[in-house]
Order: sequence, then structure tokens, then C-alpha cells
Amino acid sequence: MLITLWLRLGAFLGKTLLWLLGIGLLGWALSSAWFAWQHKGPVPDKEQVAPGEAAMTQDIIQTAIRIVDQHREGTRYLRDAHAKAHGCVMAEVQVPKDLPAPLRQGVFAEPGKTWQATIRLSNGNAYPQFDSLRDARGMAIKLLNVPGKQLLADRQSFGEQDFVMFNHPNFFVSDVAEYRQNVAAQADGKKAMAFFPSLDPRTWQIRHLFIALATLSPAPASPTQTTYFSVSPYKFGEANAKFRVAPDPDSCPTYTLPPQNQDLPNFLRSALNQQLSTDRVPACFVLQIQRQDPSKYMPIEDTSIEWKESDALFETVARIKVPAQDFDTPKLNLACDNQSFNPWFGIEAHRPIGGINRLRKAVYEAVSDYRHRRNAE
Repeated sequence: MLITLWLRLGAFLGKTLLWLLGIGLLGWALSSAWFAWQHKGPVPDKEQVAPGEAAMTQDIIQTAIRIVDQHREGTRYLRDAHAKAHGCVMAEVQVPKDLPAPLRQGVFAEPGKTWQATIRLSNGNAYPQFDSLRDARGMAIKLLNVPGKQLLADRQSFGEQDFVMFNHPNFFVSDVAEYRQNVAAQADGKKAMAFFPSLDPRTWQIRHLFIALATLSPAPASPTQTTYFSVSPYKFGEANAKFRVAPDPDSCPTYTLPPQNQDLPNFLRSALNQQLSTDRVPACFVLQIQRQDPSKYMPIEDTSIEWKESDALFETVARIKVPAQDFDTPKLNLACDNQSFNPWFGIEAHRPIGGINRLRKAVYEAVSDYRHRRNAE
């Protein structure tokens, strides 16, 4: 009798699990269909400023400054994001001699041109932590001695073009309003509320939570072995485009990185140092663009949407070579920490566009000014 009871209970639980699985699959299919229906082309090819964006931006600036205050090291004020650098390295960015005419825009206008550049490789967290922890990884490129009028009035003497990227193709917030809610929750230590701001399921941002989880990925073996994306769009001449930097091992000598001790807190810096400084082997990348096709669902104002390669391919506009060098010294590391990278440091041909980029301009200026003033005291 007891055996019969257990068999019936097992059968009941089995059917229940199958029903739950079926309901889950049906829910996933319906939500996927709804998402595909809601997110399809065409889309505008011009910026559309949301109502109240300026006021929301001021709220975010105050939250970002609060994060900087919370995460300082002793008396030194760190960035509100990407606080920990693996190193700043010198690089050469060369435009291909056979670059097609439509891609000859801005700093890529002269085929065969080689730009000298500085590259900062980093973790994404606002507070320095062990490299083995799941995190975003960042790459910021600064081209030097770039002629032409700079986008920011107080940067006219700098002559630079920055490209700021991290290792995921889309962002875990859509726009400025969502960013304000998300960053405020995280600054208050209420991480769950970043994606579940209320008990109302209509406010839950489950898709964005999965994007955030995917962004917080395990560490690569080295900062030179991952791909970086601009996430947000930029002008590319008269077109709109996103940028990507991917490893290009075929353009460099064959190199196998010795196994690194990933229990060490700074093993990504060690890996970079091993390749460039100890083994004296350069690292190579390609710099690519993905031009917007407005007839496809490739929106400017929603950074949570990945522009699909099936809608627009990435096209190589430059090759990057990071030569062998000694970058890990106290003097260079201090200079690296004081160096500012900003997508708004550049020229009109590559002007950042979209709400998140407009937000970046205001927040980067305010936080950088605050951090540098505090560090100079």
C-alpha cells in the first residue's frame, strides 16, 4: 500500500513538473513573439530627446558623485565606473590602404594613415575588486594629435578622438529614465530593486537583468583576448554606426600566454605584463564599424537592443597594434589613473548620439571635474 502511495505521488509530481515546464515554455514563446513584434523596423535615423531628460540627468549626476564618494581609496577618489585599470598602453591605429570610399570618414578618411594612441584596459566595477570575480571588461582608445574642431569647447587644444567600449554588445538599460532608476537602486545598496523597482510585474525588467548577468562574465585569460563593443551609436560621417574591437591574432606573431594564477587579485594586469613586457610580444586588434540600416530594427535611443549582424555586418576601418612595452611602473600607472576617456572627446564626424551618450556627456564632465578637484586637494 505504501509503495502504491509513493508511485501515485511520484506520478502526480511528474505530471505537475511537466505542466509547469509546458507553461514556462509557452510563456517564453509568447514573450519572445511579443518582443519580436514590438521590436521590428523601421526606426528613426535621428535622435529623439525624451521629455524630462535634463532633470533626470541632474539626478544621475548627484548619484554618480555619491558613488565616487563611497568608493574612494583612502584620500584618492576613483572613477564612478571602470575604477580598476589593468594598464594604459601605447598603440598604433592604422587605416587600411585599400579602405573602401564609403568608409573613409573622420579619422579614417586617409587610407594608410597611422595614428598614435593610448589604450586603457579595465574592469567595469565602480570599486577595485579581484579580477577573478564576474565583471564587465573595458577598453578605451584615445587617438592622439587629431586635427579639427573638438566637440567640447574646453578641449580644443587636446586634439584627440576617444572610443569607449566594453565586452558586451548591448547595455542593461534602455534609456536615461531607466538608467536613473537602476543606478540609484545600486547606489543605495538595493541591487534587487535595480531590475524589480516595485511589486507590479509590469515594472520588472527581466530581459535587462539577463543582459546584466551576461555582461558580468568570467574573466578572460587576458585583456588582449576579448572583444569590446561601443554599445551606443555614433555618427560616422553622415551615417550612424556602432564600433567594435576584436582580437586579430593573424596580424601579430603567434603567441601562447602561459597559464596565469587566477587566484591573484590582479592576474589580468599580470597577463598583460607577461605578453608585452616579459615575453615582448605585441597584441593586435581590428577596429570595426556597424552602420545603421534604419529599415531594420537598429534603434538609436535604446541601448538594450543589440544591432544584429544579420541586419548589418561589421566592417574593418583600422587595425590596432599594441607593441611590446613596459607600462607597469608607478609613474605610468599614476598617469593612467589620471587619464580621462570620454566618447565626447573627439570630432564631429564621430559625435556620440542617443540618450545614453547625451547622459554620458553630462555625467562624465561632472564626475571627472569632481574627482580631479578632490584628488588635487
